[in-house]
Amino acid sequence: MKLKLPSSSARTRTVIVVGTLLGSLVTGAWLLQRGARTGTFTTFEGAQLFESVFRRVQNDFVDTVSDSALYHKSVDGMLYELRDPYSTFLPPDRFARLNETTTGNYAGLGLEVDLRDGWLIVVAPMPGGPAERAGLQPGDRIIEIAGKPTKGWTNEEASKLLRGKPGTFVTLKLERPGIPAPIELRVQRTTIHQSAVRRASMLSDGVGYIDLKAFSDSTAKELNGAITGLLARGMKTLVLDMRTNPGGLLTQGVRVSDLFLNPGQKIVSMRGRVPDANREYADTAQQRWPQLPLLVLVDGRSASAAEIVAGALQDHDRAVIIGTPTYGKGSAQSVISFGAEGGLKITTARWFTPVGRSITRRLPNDDESDDALPAPREKFRTDGGRTVYGGGGITPDVIAGDSTPPVAEGIFTRALGANAGRFRDAVTDYALFLKGTRGVTSPDFVVTPAMRDEVWNRMKMRGIDIPRGVYDDAEPLVSRVIGFDIARYLFGSDAEFRRRASVDKPLLKALDLAHGAKSEHDLLRKATAEAPAPDSLDEKGQ
Repeated sequence: MKLKLPSSSARTRTVIVVGTLLGSLVTGAWLLQRGARTGTFTTFEGAQLFESVFRRVQNDFVDTVSDSALYHKSVDGMLYELRDPYSTFLPPDRFARLNETTTGNYAGLGLEVDLRDGWLIVVAPMPGGPAERAGLQPGDRIIEIAGKPTKGWTNEEASKLLRGKPGTFVTLKLERPGIPAPIELRVQRTTIHQSAVRRASMLSDGVGYIDLKAFSDSTAKELNGAITGLLARGMKTLVLDMRTNPGGLLTQGVRVSDLFLNPGQKIVSMRGRVPDANREYADTAQQRWPQLPLLVLVDGRSASAAEIVAGALQDHDRAVIIGTPTYGKGSAQSVISFGAEGGLKITTARWFTPVGRSITRRLPNDDESDDALPAPREKFRTDGGRTVYGGGGITPDVIAGDSTPPVAEGIFTRALGANAGRFRDAVTDYALFLKGTRGVTSPDFVVTPAMRDEVWNRMKMRGIDIPRGVYDDAEPLVSRVIGFDIARYLFGSDAEFRRRASVDKPLLKALDLAHGAKSEHDLLRKATAEAPAPDSLDEKGQ
């Protein structure tokens, strides 16, 4: 009896089936073994596993990936799996920007620019900087940098050419409203220090205002100088604006707090796994201005060192906090340089306010539904017995600011959609037209229907197709935006600030509280009457 062999196609199918079964058995056995061990490896086994996977990807992956790229991806993946948004490896360019943030120093022209209609528009040259000395003005359109046309550039592309080694030169070609021919300037780069204090002004009724935008290595010194200057001009109450302040150096947060607290008062506690990460910071010097009433403005973009300052001043009843809840970044990072490769920013400690609050914003779990009830927030007591809350950032003593825009403004914003940038282009274009024609002569101008019509026409020219009724119904928002841009480009940053301040609800609330208050006690008494109800505080509202 002859043995019948399978045909060639049948043998092929048999091989495929056997191969598939073998693969399934091998894979299944590995999964069973891994499940039995719950994924735990010794250091040696873990290193072996990484090396084995690395070589398999290197040799067998469908696309060729360099060893360098694989190592970088491995580092990124390891840090990503920590599920900590603040631990990351920074390539050289981002590491350099981090250093600029913490020092406030860079080499360039001292120039703030914005993108409008695909061109770089000068917002403001830094006072006393190379750009201002060379004659650049708000509203100038930079059409060439170093002989290269700038149409369509990004801010990052422009920054690479505007910055460089101190002492070197760069040539700019400008178009200026009202001037028919382009202007060419040769500007020398110098080391620029971006002050953390962006504005120090006197408002009404002896109220001083300081806009503090960062915690770089000279913030406390700059703030001290700004306060001294305002006191010489008659300041009786200080409004310290830390809205949109992302933080920075822990030591500067401590020193700024030190300016307003008394010796021995706690500022912040750090707790980490490494012994060196555990530390208590307390005030070491007598405060300079114990009789100066203080109000602090914060919002959802106030973070890190800004929250340390707000938390310390709130816990010790030294300031009234106004605005909306802060970001909720209750951790501290260490920065390690790896030379030409970049640097590592890694979370090494969590911090707590003087009364023991962690203000870390809770991130929802992947399996948590959107309508899950928020966890109750832990209550604490300030030195004076006021109730404050942990989690979800620093909750202001007085909530102020628009949580939701008016209905008509929301409809307008949604109608614009992706055309929001073109709307701003149209507004700036009109402001620069007025600058060139001297169409507005007083910083106290009123935005008229004719001005809104001109902006509407420029919107239509840019292809923005929304109902005119939607545009007209959003008149308060449209008029504000038009007014801000005209003030900025025709009359400068001071005029723009005054116009913004006149409609700034948190700032207006601060001025209202400051009116008639002779001491911090008076401010706290007023604030307590307007404190948010506990039921209004939740993790989602922030």
